[in-house]
Amino acid sequence: MRIPALLALCLIILSGQSSMAAQKNGFEIGNASVPIEKILHGGPPKDGIPSIDRPVFEPPDEASLWRPNDLMLTFDSGAAFFAYPVGILNWHEIVNHDLSDNPVVITFCPLCGTGIAFDPVIEGQRLTFGVSGLLFNSDLLMYDHQTESLWSQIEGRAISGPLVGMRLAPVAIRHELWESWRERVGSEGRVLSPDTGYHRNYRMSPYGDYDHTERLFFPVTHTSQKYHPKTWVLGWTHNGESKAWPFPELEKHGAVLEDQIGGLDVFIHYEPEVPSAELRSRNGRLLPATRAFWFAWYTFHPETRVFVAEEIE
Repeated sequence: MRIPALLALCLIILSGQSSMAAQKNGFEIGNASVPIEKILHGGPPKDGIPSIDRPVFEPPDEASLWRPNDLMLTFDSGAAFFAYPVGILNWHEIVNHDLSDNPVVITFCPLCGTGIAFDPVIEGQRLTFGVSGLLFNSDLLMYDHQTESLWSQIEGRAISGPLVGMRLAPVAIRHELWESWRERVGSEGRVLSPDTGYHRNYRMSPYGDYDHTERLFFPVTHTSQKYHPKTWVLGWTHNGESKAWPFPELEKHGAVLEDQIGGLDVFIHYEPEVPSAELRSRNGRLLPATRAFWFAWYTFHPETRVFVAEEIE
């Protein structure tokens, strides 16, 4: 009788260990679509980096914190123009912005340099997002408050939870300097206020010189030595084809490049003073490309094509 009892006890213990192994930072990840061992603790607990769920905006003339060369993620919603300072996003990473019929979630991963916006509506349900405290390939794993599914920011894809496999539709945004954005939109613009309800030094990055060193804080699945890991690139995937336009190559080529990806003719407008680049269709429509560090784009798109400027003799 002792052997079956001992076996039962072992099964109970193993079951408990299996259950624990399928949880990280309080999230159930047993059905993860990526290797569970690749989902890493970033350090903070769930919501240890607090998302901004009730953003307050102010007119540009009242925003005294920002300097001309401060970087903004900017979003045009019809005749309304919004700026989200990276100085704030460094500390919060997610802004759930309720724009009535046109909600948007603004996301930023300081480790990958990726500022990406999404339509938060999935099958008619509007989702709101928080910071899980977990990472995959050094990238922010968001979670939605409604189902606690985990979402890869760069992929816009749920990698675990009830919504696993679902994708968010990306929304086109710009990376602009504060002074340039003000000149473009005038008094009609609204900028995210530093009155977030939290005490942070929004003029100081908590990541120090991370943007300029080769060091990565967390391992990634694919690496390439083609460029410095923190080289800025613009990346986009269309019709199953991924392509990256490294900024040093755009610098060699010039301000405007005509190219093709996935059978679509596109134009890349390079802005070295930011630095940033915009991807537009032939009719001028802004496309939701991703500005990222080279290592981040490559680890999620190891099959990516890369634009290389022709040598000018």
